[in-house]
Parts: sequence; C-alpha cells; structure tokens
Amino acid sequence: MDQLQLVSSNKICGGFQKVYSHESSELKCKMNFSIYFPPQAEGGDSKLPVVFYLSGLTCTEQNFISKSGFQRYAAEHGIIVVGPDTSPRGVKIEGDDESWDFGVSAGFYLDAAKEPWSKHYRMGSYLNKELYDLVLQAFSSVVDPNRIGIMGHSMGGHGALVSTLRNPGQYKSVSAFAPICNPCACPWGEKAFTGYLGDDKSKWAEWDATELVKHYDGPPLTLLIDQGGADKFYTDKQLLPENLVAACRSAGVPVILNLREGYDHSYYYIATYIGEHFDFHAKILKA
Repeated sequence: MDQLQLVSSNKICGGFQKVYSHESSELKCKMNFSIYFPPQAEGGDSKLPVVFYLSGLTCTEQNFISKSGFQRYAAEHGIIVVGPDTSPRGVKIEGDDESWDFGVSAGFYLDAAKEPWSKHYRMGSYLNKELYDLVLQAFSSVVDPNRIGIMGHSMGGHGALVSTLRNPGQYKSVSAFAPICNPCACPWGEKAFTGYLGDDKSKWAEWDATELVKHYDGPPLTLLIDQGGADKFYTDKQLLPENLVAACRSAGVPVILNLREGYDHSYYYIATYIGEHFDFHAKILKA
C-alpha cells in the first residue's frame, strides 16, 4: 500500500467509493484509479469478487463512479469494482490533445508500437498486468483472485472484450455497453490503430475482439453485449456489434446481444441497465 495515495473517499450504499493515485511503471506517469468497497468488505472476513470497469473516449475514472449508480448493485451483490483512467496523463506528447478520439483520454486499452506513443501509451499492459497485480496485492485481504470479471463502455467495451480474449482465464466474466466491436473496420479504430500501431493491419487484428474471438481457445466464456438502438455511433457504423456476434457464432463462443430500443450512447442508458450487468457478473463470479 506504500505506493498508493488516497485521493478521495466517500460513503455510498453502505460501502466506500475511493480513488487512489500511484506512479505507473508501464505508463511512466502518475495515474488515478477508482475502487468501490461494498459493505461486505468491512472486517475482511471473506474475500469478494472484483469487476474492472473500463470507461470510454473523453472519460476519466470519475464518469462511471458519479453517473452510473452502479454502487447500489455492487453493494447488493458484494462486488468490489475497480475503474482505471482511460490514458496516460501529463506526459505531453506533441499532438496528444488535438482530437477527442486519439491521445489523451483515448488510450484504446492497447500497447502502442509506434513512436512517440510506444513509451507511454501502454494501457493494455497497464490494465492487465500492472493495475491488475497492484489491486490483487494491495487489497489481498478482501479481493478473491479467482473471481474477477471485467466490463466497459464504448472504447472501454472494446477494452473489456479484448482484455478477456487476449488473456484467457484471467477474467471469468465479461460484458460491454455499446462496445467498439470491430475497430479494424470502423473510423474510430482505423484512426487509433494507424496512430498507435502503424499501417500493418495484422497488428491491428491483435487488438480487435471480432478478429480475436475467431481464434479463442480459452475456458468457457459468454460475451454479454448491450447496445442502444438510438445510439448515433451504432447507426453510423462505429460499433458494429453484429460483426462480433457473427464471429462468435462461427467460432462457437456464446454471445448475448441486447438491443435496447430508443436508448443512446450516454450514461442515462448505462444507468438504466447497469443492474442487469451486475446480475450477469454475480451469477458467474459466485457460481
């Protein structure tokens, strides 16, 4: 715990919503992450499951914890919830703040291979190795290392799916709200992947859930995808959930796609259905 600094702590739904900062060796900068401890964490008598939540473009660790109302459901199920930031902060790479969908707040949960991004933009390794191990070690008295799930929204939904498929068995449950399902084939993904990874599209496929699921050979896994029908990014073909569903079915990987009529891309939509996602994760993580 020496390397963690407490930034904030607020009581909510009987538990505590905390934010910590630490110096990241992967990203070479100071990073914040949120962690919610439900009431069941008090006393540390039993270890609890954990769900990581990955936010989308333009977000920090704050959006989810202040807008989704997830704490009520995490408290009900006794689930610890961890939320990283979405990119390195304050590293000042030229051009990193020129657009909202690349650079700051847009790390895409991958490890950049192209200069100058490759030194700092290593969100894939940060999430799945550094922060993952830090949470397990720093909170070992309450975290059950064998019951960990992951979820996310938009760019974070992409991150949740890719992290699960690239690291078979590390996450026992996975769900996503309006994820970028096939970044190799949409404008957001083409921009980010060209910038971070270069022009070799075989490298892109290593960070694309639709491509990865075609070769998945890990433990049994069900993907839960939630999509708003009135989401402009869905109708503009940025998200492409049908591509992922088709790939899952051809590969024999179970997938659920819930299309929510009238709902958009916002946290109003997430807040409406976040309880169903916690029910989904709890059923798997508590089995």
